[in-house]
Amino acid sequence: MIIKLETLIYALSRRFKMNITIADCQTMPLQGGTVGNVYLVTGIAETADGEKLPYRIVLKIQKKWERYGDPDSWRREYDLYTSDLGATFSDAFRWPACYHAEINAEENEFQLWLEYIDGVTGLDLTCDMYEQAALELGRYQGKLYAEQPAVLQSLNNLSRADFMKNTYLHYRSWPIVYNYIRSEDCELPQHLQQMLIDIDMHADEILTRVERLPLVLCHRDFWITNLIYADGKIALIDWDTSGWGYLGEDLASLIADESDINHMLEYYQRCVPAYYKGFSEYVDVSNIADHCVYEMILLVFGYRLVESYLHTEDDDEKASHALTLQKIFEMKAIPVQG
Repeated sequence: MIIKLETLIYALSRRFKMNITIADCQTMPLQGGTVGNVYLVTGIAETADGEKLPYRIVLKIQKKWERYGDPDSWRREYDLYTSDLGATFSDAFRWPACYHAEINAEENEFQLWLEYIDGVTGLDLTCDMYEQAALELGRYQGKLYAEQPAVLQSLNNLSRADFMKNTYLHYRSWPIVYNYIRSEDCELPQHLQQMLIDIDMHADEILTRVERLPLVLCHRDFWITNLIYADGKIALIDWDTSGWGYLGEDLASLIADESDINHMLEYYQRCVPAYYKGFSEYVDVSNIADHCVYEMILLVFGYRLVESYLHTEDDDEKASHALTLQKIFEMKAIPVQG
């Protein structure tokens, strides 16, 4: 990993709001894959008058790739960070600060130099932290919906409102998964098969109900590894799937995307009211009779979980996917007011 010293010094000068003249660095991979990589860069920065400042900063390098139905998502985070969207966040709900962003059009790659936030994330998040994340998300989306700041009209690289619908229809069109839950060879319990068949039978009606909900700015990857809880506040990373979506859509990911299975029902029971409480601080939601979060969970994750169940050879993973579907089945009986 080769880092340009002048770029590092510029980012650190923005980070410390001081004139950094020299810095050493070490890099450690944080996450990433074939199309993007994230590094923790650490070292000592030095000012012109000799003050030495230890630092930690994040470098994200994203290469071009194409997501189904969303071809420009690869560069979306760069576009958002170089817009005025950052001004819409609050101290309690925000993304990491960006100290430098650059894009190389010839190589179809961008770099972001970002704030490192040390906090609780992933499966270490508690139920209380989930609830706070839902509350703050509701507040953020409610404020944007009510105030309609000019920046929302200037964002020209956002995923479309029908992204969730099209993703569901795409999964449903795969014969191997569609036919599996309808076959005698299906090893899932019959009531889980029927749950998925029922959602298909009523999909048009469900999607019509969903599309009556307020249209809000969604993160669309609002799951536990993208949430950081620090000092009583929520930070949110990885904005490449964000765009227009429906009220409550992000809760589907928060509740069902690789969360702690043993607490999924509690997440559902606590997060939906918290989210609506936050949103209602800015927008009257008393006329919304059906929040549709349960249905959105099934639309987004039903076939995805069956696909994972079908293709894994690991018995523990298979059992985990089946148990997640079982917890989703049990959610339907939980009375939750939006």
